[in-house]
Amino acid sequence: MKIPFNKPFFTGEESRHMQMAAIFGQISGNGAYTKKCHQFFEKGFGFGKALLTTSCSDALEMAAILSNIGPGDEVIMPSFTFVSTANAFILRGATIVFADVEPGYPNLDPVGVEKLITPRTRVIVLVHYSGVACQMDAFTRLAEAHNLILVEDAAHAIGSYYRKQPLGSIGHFGTFSFHETKNIISGEGGLLTINDKRFSARAEIIWEKGTNRAAFYRGEVNKYGWVDVGSSFLPSELIAAFLFAQLEAFKDIQKERLRVRRSYLEQLHFVNERGWATIPAIPDYATDNGNMFFMVTRDGEERDALIRHLNRDGIQAVFHYLPLHSSGFFSPRHDGRPLPNTDRFSECIIRLPFFSGLSEKEVAFVAKSVRRFFEKRG
Repeated sequence: MKIPFNKPFFTGEESRHMQMAAIFGQISGNGAYTKKCHQFFEKGFGFGKALLTTSCSDALEMAAILSNIGPGDEVIMPSFTFVSTANAFILRGATIVFADVEPGYPNLDPVGVEKLITPRTRVIVLVHYSGVACQMDAFTRLAEAHNLILVEDAAHAIGSYYRKQPLGSIGHFGTFSFHETKNIISGEGGLLTINDKRFSARAEIIWEKGTNRAAFYRGEVNKYGWVDVGSSFLPSELIAAFLFAQLEAFKDIQKERLRVRRSYLEQLHFVNERGWATIPAIPDYATDNGNMFFMVTRDGEERDALIRHLNRDGIQAVFHYLPLHSSGFFSPRHDGRPLPNTDRFSECIIRLPFFSGLSEKEVAFVAKSVRRFFEKRG
C-alpha cells in the first residue's frame, strides 16, 4: 500500500465554475467570482473585509504594508513558522524578533512575547499552528496595552475558532492559505482579512497595484490613478472560480477532514498511553478544523528513524518547520537567545498523511506501522 502525505481534493465543480468565469468574459482579477468568495468569507465568518490574494505570502506582505512597517521597527513572531511569515516584514525593512512557543503546543507563548516588547515594537504576528488558536485574549491585551498591530497568520486555520470567534477575525489582520495542502484549496491562493475599518480603503488600493481602480469600477471616482504603494496581489478569476467550488462544499470538506482526524486519534491513542510519543491535546479555548495530524516524538533521532520506517512501508510522513532563527539567512541576525521549545518541536514533530478521502483502512495501516516501529524500539 502506498499512502502519499497529501492528495488534493476536488469537488468536481471546479472546471464548471472556471468555464463560467470565461463565459462571463472576465478572467482577470476582481470579477464576479472574486466577489462571490469575498461575500462568502465576510458573511460566513464576520470578517470586516476580505480580499483574495495569490498566496498567503501576499496577504502577509499586504499586512506588513498596511502596518506601515519600516527600517528600525521591530516585529515579534515565532521562529517555528514558514519563511513567508518573516519575509513579509523583512521586505519592509523590519527587525524580526523571534519568540519561543509554548511547551505543550507549538503556538506563540504570550508570557515570552511580553518580555520582548520594546518602544520599537510595532507588530505581533501569531501563527495558529495546525489550525489551533493561540491565546488570543492574552495577545489582544498586549496589543492594546502597547498600541501594537496584531496579525493572525491563520494559514492553517480556516474554520477554526477561539472561544466562538473565528480565527482571522480577532486581530487587526488575518491571513489564510489555499495552497493544495490546506483544507480549502485553489492550487495557490490566499486571503487577507481586515478587521479594523481604518485600514479597509487603503487595503483595497494596495491590493489593486496602488491604484483606486476598484473605487472607479464601483463608480465612486470618475477616473483612477496611482495613489499609494501596492502590487498585483489579487488573483485571476480562474483561481477565484476554482476556490468558489471548494467553498460551496466547505462544510462537507471540513466534516470529512475531521473524520480523518478522529480516526487517527482512535487508532493511535496507544502512543500517548505508552509514552512512546505525544499527540498534543487541543486547548479548551480552541477548536479543531482537521488541518493536519502530527505527533511529537521523544527526540529527533527517533523522529527521523520513524519517518524512514514509515517511508519503507510506503507511507509518506514528513517533518515540519526548521527554526527560522537558526536558518542560514537569519542566524547571523539573531540575538542569540535560546528558543528551546521551538527547537524541540522542530526536531520531534512528525506529520502523518492527511487528506480528504483517506480511508479507515489506510489510517489503520499507518497506525499498525507506527506500532510496529515503537514495539521494536521498546
